[in-house]
Amino acid sequence: MGSMHLSGPLRGQHPMGNQGHPQSSMAGPPSSMSGPPSSMTGPQTNMQGPPHSMSGPPNMSGPPNSMSGPLSSMSGPPSSMSGPPSSMSGPPSSMAGPPSSMAGPPSSMAGPPNSMMGPPSSYGPPSGPHQMGGRGPPSGHAQQQMGGPPPSSMAGPPASSLPGPPSGFGPPSGPVGGPPQGASQMNMGPPSGPMNMGPPSGQMGMAQPGMNTSQNQYNYGGQQPGMPPLPGGQQPPMGGQFPPGPGQGQYMSGQTSPGYGQQNFNYGTNQGQRPMAQPPQKRLDPNQMPSPIQVIEDDKNNKSGIFQTQGRGIVPPLVTTDFTTQDQGNSNPRFLRSTMYNIPCTSDMMKSSQIPFGLTITPFARLHESEHPPPIMNLGEIGPVRCKRCKAYMNPYMQFIDGGRRFQCVFCGAATDVPQEYFNHLDHTGRRVDSYDRPELCLGSYEFVATKDYCKNGTLPNSPAFIFMIDVSYNSVKSGLVHLICQHLKDDVLVNLPREIGAEESEIQVGFVTYSKELHFYNVKSSLAQPQMLVVSDLEDVFVPLLDGFLVKLSESEAVIDSLLSQIPGMFADSRETEVVLGPVIQAGLDALKSADRAGKLFIFHTSLPIAEAPGKLKNRDDRKLLGTEKEKTILTPQGNFYTKLGQECVAAGCCVDLFLFPNSYMDLASMGEVPRLTGGNVYKYNYFQADLEGERFLSDLKKTVQRPIAFDAIMRVRTSTGIRPVDFYGNFYMSNTTDVELAAIDCDQAVTVDIKHDDKLNETEGAYIQVATLYTSVSGQRRLRIHNLSLNCCTQMADLFRNCELDTMINLMAKQAIRNVLNHNPKHVREEIMTQVSNILACYRKNCASPSSAGQLILPECMKLLPLYGNCILKSDGIQGGSDISTDDRSYLMLMINSMNVRASQVFFYPRLLPLHDLDEDGDSMPSAIRCSVDRLEENGVYLLENGVSMFMWIGHNASPEWIQNVFGVQSAAQVDIDKCTLLVLDTPTSKRVNGIIQKIRAERSRYMKLTVVRQRDKLEPWFNHFLVEDKGLSGSASYVDFLCHIHKEIRNLLS
Repeated sequence: MGSMHLSGPLRGQHPMGNQGHPQSSMAGPPSSMSGPPSSMTGPQTNMQGPPHSMSGPPNMSGPPNSMSGPLSSMSGPPSSMSGPPSSMSGPPSSMAGPPSSMAGPPSSMAGPPNSMMGPPSSYGPPSGPHQMGGRGPPSGHAQQQMGGPPPSSMAGPPASSLPGPPSGFGPPSGPVGGPPQGASQMNMGPPSGPMNMGPPSGQMGMAQPGMNTSQNQYNYGGQQPGMPPLPGGQQPPMGGQFPPGPGQGQYMSGQTSPGYGQQNFNYGTNQGQRPMAQPPQKRLDPNQMPSPIQVIEDDKNNKSGIFQTQGRGIVPPLVTTDFTTQDQGNSNPRFLRSTMYNIPCTSDMMKSSQIPFGLTITPFARLHESEHPPPIMNLGEIGPVRCKRCKAYMNPYMQFIDGGRRFQCVFCGAATDVPQEYFNHLDHTGRRVDSYDRPELCLGSYEFVATKDYCKNGTLPNSPAFIFMIDVSYNSVKSGLVHLICQHLKDDVLVNLPREIGAEESEIQVGFVTYSKELHFYNVKSSLAQPQMLVVSDLEDVFVPLLDGFLVKLSESEAVIDSLLSQIPGMFADSRETEVVLGPVIQAGLDALKSADRAGKLFIFHTSLPIAEAPGKLKNRDDRKLLGTEKEKTILTPQGNFYTKLGQECVAAGCCVDLFLFPNSYMDLASMGEVPRLTGGNVYKYNYFQADLEGERFLSDLKKTVQRPIAFDAIMRVRTSTGIRPVDFYGNFYMSNTTDVELAAIDCDQAVTVDIKHDDKLNETEGAYIQVATLYTSVSGQRRLRIHNLSLNCCTQMADLFRNCELDTMINLMAKQAIRNVLNHNPKHVREEIMTQVSNILACYRKNCASPSSAGQLILPECMKLLPLYGNCILKSDGIQGGSDISTDDRSYLMLMINSMNVRASQVFFYPRLLPLHDLDEDGDSMPSAIRCSVDRLEENGVYLLENGVSMFMWIGHNASPEWIQNVFGVQSAAQVDIDKCTLLVLDTPTSKRVNGIIQKIRAERSRYMKLTVVRQRDKLEPWFNHFLVEDKGLSGSASYVDFLCHIHKEIRNLLS
């Protein structure tokens, strides 16, 4: 291969300085980082290790107050994502124990009112107080100060002045032989004042409700009169109606107006009495808690099939339901979901409800196989028809007036003349006679071909390009990465380049770069017999040494590309270079795209911290002990502004960056991740990569990333009708002003979440309207506009609001707000914010919508009965509350991922799917029914599959059937299963084929390939698996579902009193 050496600055200015600049407004920590952590007041006990027994020593004085004390001494596997590394030689301490998900107990909810809003910059600091009242248990005191349940996270029972162990949530009544690990062992210390709420004194129970209400009340109390108990152990019937179990309280059906949806729980019947006088109490029965599995099943039964979008404010099916959308004027919910479909008319009502109003927008989402993509219209020279004042695009809600010569805008009310070429007559109802011939007059989603006015510099764009940039340092060669990429890139990956529907071949051009401490560009022009290599060693002022022959069409230069990829592994086989650069690599890719005048994407395969002398050099500042403490934001924000500035330059040029990372140690993803975050790129991470073990996962991710539908050089704007406006945007993008979301690229799995606020009164009869317009360059280089429209109802009654909410979208928004808060506040504040929000929403419902009932009842609205569970799942998530048991890079990785998740991805990420595999119907092809995420649900003779879109585990019970093991793994017993191998053999048995079919189906549904980790019961990896059983208490002391619900109930009572 001919090679020439170039060095010395040929053109361009000197790159910007590297470190020492003040943080840019995009991602800096708040202005002051010093000073002692503020949550250290009050006595504190640091408890290490898991709680040992149900009762525990009586002298513990409550949970630790802040995370600056030592955390539990268990070191989890190095990567929270891919499970533990398969070989236990290189990685840190062998899996001694589970990691925690919550960084400490929410010791107080009495913090100052705080802010949920930030500036539009994706991660910027908050800007304006948004009051959230709410009180909580005082932070430094022992448990007796708290009436009822303890704060949601405790590593051991509270101090108790009672003789003998305090009445707790032991295992269900019956002989006790050491409680199961997930049986939430919260000991409820008695209140010390005359508060009238005792601890839960019995199991949760409900009677059959009357037919006309769907109000559900749970009594946590002793037996109510007139209600005979059912025989023990009876399971509740399906459909959300539960008879009381033994010793349970009665279901209170409450006098509500028909059609109300609510669930009521009842706590303690001896209101006002000291609970010490009561007999020993039974544990709350988790079976009686609102079940996500039941909610998902009910929605499947009621809403699967065809979903028609005509009419305002129709709440769509859940993301877990299989449905087909018929677009009849509102956008498909796969593109656009709202947290509420009935908006309060006044800002006061919105404020007092505390429900966040937001949208999650996935503008290029994949559609169901039987749905049609939005049609593309070309209106020629006149271009898209728009409102002259607010520039909204023509849509089904515009009103035509003056016989069709003008139209009135539904967003701002202005009247605009209809262009002569677009004119048509109206029928007797005032609709245009061609309404059903023009997609923009009858559909919720459609596309326009853009004219030159919508293009940069008034010229139509070129087709995009993909540049593959391969790290060829010693680590990369040794792990087998370079060989693996070169072996598969052309035949398995490049053949799948995205192309227009119906096109013969992709228009996307490709280029290749290798690098370690210097950059190597390759000329792969089709007329060459052999590729040429050009070396750039001056990293201070990187330039692209060739224009012609660097970016080529695959079909034209196939032979030269084959030759190049076969030579690269040999050229660098003896590389001893351990230091690598990253900044100049991105600069070179950016420059290549700029020179070719194309938008595009850089695929960078990188192995280690860039410590070589060059722009973008980073120092190792890792300190895992800071995670979960007040100072964690110092290592979760970038160390300089080099990568932030570089990311902004990339966005301006339409250059998106995907990072594929293969670290063996700390990489500082918080700094280098700024570039993919700002450009709309993805980050993939493979810890301790070995080509033979992780190769399949990496290649699958690369294939998916290259071939998925994608839009380049995009600008998105959200327009709303008068009275509401978008104020805050969350996701991986850049905003140079307050209205335009700029994305160098956006794919079918990435979402942007928008927070919307009131700025005027709304009118019940008129409703509210939202239009999301995305201007982008298609894979063939055509400039287009994709428009999504949504119409919502407006209401003056709280009941209408609470009846029309979409919880999964709300959780998506709350999680992204929490991610931003993590970078600007301390972890305690972030936890309290979420708990306060959950308590306030439910207290508002209780106050305004529920029928009068005793204070001991917890009443939940039907569409939000899972809010406490999902709220607790956000708190337990590693991305938001990860302590020092996951690495700093893993924490940053998860934060980047959550930040761009769509609703379908966030739903399963926060509440994983747990499927039993041991009793499959071998002839069927449907998925097995999921079960709840709790260790109590696992049977010793069972085998279960758990997945959350990122990790996948197979848990094998101690007494699993040897026949099943033989059929699936081809060995005699569970002990012989090779858990280091992550591939499942495909054996010629019905069970093996069925299990493999289920795993393939799940992998196909998710945007990332999930490596299967096999976990045997009582194995060293089991605590890591249990970490994903989100209904149980976490070993770091994070609350179980039962405990959290009790805590929220206490908060609600405080708010109402």
